[in-house]
Amino acid sequence: MIPRPRAILGLAALATYLLAQEPSDAIKVDVDVVNVLCTVHDRHGVLVNTLNKEDFQVFEDGRPQDIRYFAREANTPLTVALLVDVSGSVQSFVQDEKEAVAKFFEQVLRPDDDALLVGFSSTIILWQDLTGSTAKLRAALQKLKSVPFRGLPPLDQPMPSTLLYKGVQETALAKLKQLPGRKVMVIISDGLDNGSPVPIEAALQAVQMTNTIVYGICFESGFSGCSFLKQLSEPTGGRTFRVRKIPIDRIFEIIEAETRSQYAIGFVSPNSAHDGKYHKLHIRLSAKNLAVEARKGYYALPPESK
Repeated sequence: MIPRPRAILGLAALATYLLAQEPSDAIKVDVDVVNVLCTVHDRHGVLVNTLNKEDFQVFEDGRPQDIRYFAREANTPLTVALLVDVSGSVQSFVQDEKEAVAKFFEQVLRPDDDALLVGFSSTIILWQDLTGSTAKLRAALQKLKSVPFRGLPPLDQPMPSTLLYKGVQETALAKLKQLPGRKVMVIISDGLDNGSPVPIEAALQAVQMTNTIVYGICFESGFSGCSFLKQLSEPTGGRTFRVRKIPIDRIFEIIEAETRSQYAIGFVSPNSAHDGKYHKLHIRLSAKNLAVEARKGYYALPPESK
């Protein structure tokens, strides 16, 4: 995929800023820099966006690392992938899902952001590729419809399926992998996967490889799948919300606030071998009364694979 001009400019601007912050390291910027985005809350769940570099400690595989780059991310553009479940198990929620996505466009997206819209059931459909046009996104949303459940098929026909994990994997690797900058995936579903050719571990690996933060919005149906969305979101630094507990408007307010109140931390990994191995990450705060959300690890990929 050819990177978008806006994304290239955004990366160049970020690099210029970081170099200005650390002039002595200007000639040492290399491909081994590991970037971590994180959010911080106090004990009451209120976002904290006034911390400094000295307030953070980073550990890779249990070993402390020197923070080379630090910035507060508030206005850097976002790339957002919206994945909407349109399978039979959520048929009664699809209209609510569409209204939720429409509110997402209104509440969260800004003029410099890009978004795409994917629907998944027995197939995975790209309703709208990456665009900064909310008009195109709204038009695509009108086409999104549920796949009605017509009962069990004859014995010689395939069972109806919900390709949640495959949709997550394909979207991450085909649409987000080559893009720089901040990336968020929002999955609106009941969490049911039925028939994906890949397990949940492969879907999680794909979003971790692309440094994408996942948020799950769970419409609880007869199947209790919110825990699966939680397994996809929390290791990336995101989280999952249950619609019955928190109104949609409030969920999007939280997502917007968190994505606009992130800290960007960069360190040079001591592991120079790009062997694809997974390395655990841990962010520790000096203040004990604060909690941090960040991705739990990364894959040491070759530069051309990032």
